[in-house]
Amino acid sequence: MEIESSSNHFKLHSELELHEFQDKLVIRAVDSPDQGFAISRVDGNIDELRSDTCTGNPSKISTIYGVAGTIRLLAGTYILAVTSRREVGTYLGFPIYQVMSMKFLSCGQGSRPLNSEEKRDEAYYLNLLKMVESTPGLYYSYETDITVNLQRRFKLADGWMRKPIWKQADPQYVWNKYIIEELIENKLDGFIMPLLQGSFQTGKLKLKRVPATITLISRRSTRRLGTRMWRRGANLQGDAANFIETEQLMEFDGFISSFLQVRGSIPLIWEQIVDLSYKPRLNIIHHEETAKVVERHFHDLLQRYGETVAVDLTDKHGDEGELSMAFAAEMEKLPDVRYVSFDFHQKCGNGNFDNIQLLYDEISEDFEEQGYFLLGPKGEILAEQEGVIRSNCIDCLDRTNVTQSFLARKSLNTQLQRVGAFSSIDCISMFEEDFETFKTLWVEQGDEISLEYAGSHALKRDLVRFGKQTMAGRIKDGLSALSRYYYNNFQDGLRQDAIDLISGHYTVKYGPPPFVPNRNEALSYLPVASALLIGGLTVTSITLNRAGQNAQSFISSLVCASATAGVMALVKSNGRQICSKPRLCGLL
Repeated sequence: MEIESSSNHFKLHSELELHEFQDKLVIRAVDSPDQGFAISRVDGNIDELRSDTCTGNPSKISTIYGVAGTIRLLAGTYILAVTSRREVGTYLGFPIYQVMSMKFLSCGQGSRPLNSEEKRDEAYYLNLLKMVESTPGLYYSYETDITVNLQRRFKLADGWMRKPIWKQADPQYVWNKYIIEELIENKLDGFIMPLLQGSFQTGKLKLKRVPATITLISRRSTRRLGTRMWRRGANLQGDAANFIETEQLMEFDGFISSFLQVRGSIPLIWEQIVDLSYKPRLNIIHHEETAKVVERHFHDLLQRYGETVAVDLTDKHGDEGELSMAFAAEMEKLPDVRYVSFDFHQKCGNGNFDNIQLLYDEISEDFEEQGYFLLGPKGEILAEQEGVIRSNCIDCLDRTNVTQSFLARKSLNTQLQRVGAFSSIDCISMFEEDFETFKTLWVEQGDEISLEYAGSHALKRDLVRFGKQTMAGRIKDGLSALSRYYYNNFQDGLRQDAIDLISGHYTVKYGPPPFVPNRNEALSYLPVASALLIGGLTVTSITLNRAGQNAQSFISSLVCASATAGVMALVKSNGRQICSKPRLCGLL
């Protein structure tokens, strides 16, 4: 098939007018005013535009840049509109945009009045929609799909790009696949925009004579979507949490190459429930289906990518060690997948980042045989990638990102040598400005996918950028770790509910909610616990300053210190009750 065919492919309407009437919302394409649809504010139903649809005076007219979908709650239907965007680069010649802001608009009043319990539930759902509006890392194109990697895309049948973009997309990587269903049912192909969550980074390399473009696309799977502490391991279908396909594209002098890697949580059934500890205990759930879960996960990888090498970067002691041993034991049952254990912290800690070469030495033969995908200037296939490296640590963020960037650099050097940009002894690290561009792309990509899963920037950014940790980097890591701790303990329960609601894992229905009604217990316990701790510490410090004056002050300070310690122990023992946890689906 043709990779670029700008005159013969499906296009979405890129700019829309939103007319807000008292009884309906009307959305029309700016470039084709006769194209559009209306949503009733009475029953939330969608109707095609007619000659009399826009009669009367709307209360407001605004410009929007796409409709991400619709969702029905107790009080009616809400439509998610993209209200601002930013062009971030091109993919195979087509402009790519990042969603900068979204807004839910009410367009329906429900089938009946709500009782007090339902009003309270609706308020909770609306709070979740507010969180959805600030979802980070959403990308799209009006002219092409970006969820399918280059090698797979090239092998699709002729005419693929003439299909509506939502039909081109891989459902596994469509963030809004649940909320576009009603638009699909109403055949609004020109308005249905699949959104990819992940990262899109691009930069220019000057090289020796002819410049090159390097692009990083990370695609987050929606099969086990969630936050760091509430979506760990795999489900019974073998879908791993934080599963991401990362594609590094290189364009040089008519050549286009693609190198794929994947990451994902250890595909066992395990959990790590927040309890105010900085590092909560890992709990491996011994399920009768565990072996099948691992088998299903890797069967899917073998079908999609071919030969798979599983690189496990976890520690070999403590909780991580137990999880790693359990993973290794299950992998022994899969002869078609090579499992490699590499204790990143033990081998690359204390400034020994160069020891990551030891990992490469161990997998180099498989890595080189897997190769990369390469197209020639005439669109001919010159090479194919025949397998994939699957990397994981515990979060599949920091150690994984460092490792993947190292392997991506190795592949890029080989590609640039193959297309004649480098001699056989050249490598990207010899070109200081280009090497900085490459490292920056990987750092920013790591930051973005970390924000989506953990709520903070990535750690170990210095290892990618400088090959060692600096003092400034350690300080940034400390701040990011604190941010992660706060989000994981006090925000991620709500964030997980928002994700479950928008992805269709939880469907709103009339009747008693299938979750515990006290949704704000984390918010109610936290201020009380914090006030007691701060008050106790303050009084203790004051009495300690006076303790030397007389025996009574000394006894008072001991009492205050004991009371504060008691409060701290009480808070810690009730950590799970104090922390924010999901209410809609819980652990899946």
